[in-house]
Amino acid sequence: MAENSSDLEKRIAEIEARQQILDLKYRYFRAADGKDADGFRACFVKEGARISFSAIGDFGDADALTQVYRDIALEKVDGQFNVLDMHHGFHPVITILGEGQAKGQWTLRYRKVDRRERTLQVSALEYRDTYVIEDGEWKISSTEANDLWTLVTPLEEGAEITSSLESL
Repeated sequence: MAENSSDLEKRIAEIEARQQILDLKYRYFRAADGKDADGFRACFVKEGARISFSAIGDFGDADALTQVYRDIALEKVDGQFNVLDMHHGFHPVITILGEGQAKGQWTLRYRKVDRRERTLQVSALEYRDTYVIEDGEWKISSTEANDLWTLVTPLEEGAEITSSLESL
């Protein structure tokens, strides 16, 4: 059976929306890892984002979360970032709910080196997000990250930690 042009246009619009949401979440992960607080904040709606991260708390807007991000991720010890982290998001399931609204689910594999504590943390989390179009772009309007498991191990004596993040 032949597809009519409005059905085809709708399917193409949904594919484009899904790709834009994937790009948004990837920008969020890259900003978090790249110590880009402004880029991190720009992934969320301007006002009223609902944010719940089991490890660090609940927030009524993205400004509060971004401040915590700045306090933790941008802290320096002896001129170097204390925390080095890596967010690998995958297995996305994006559902378009209607015009300018969507939801998503992601699996996150997270690694964090804490230079002061001399530890390596490896975690698995699940994100549940909602997205809206604001000023013509998809933004995160709510996000919930729940820990599935975490392993924290001490770094071996003599383990060398290098980073080029300070030069960004």
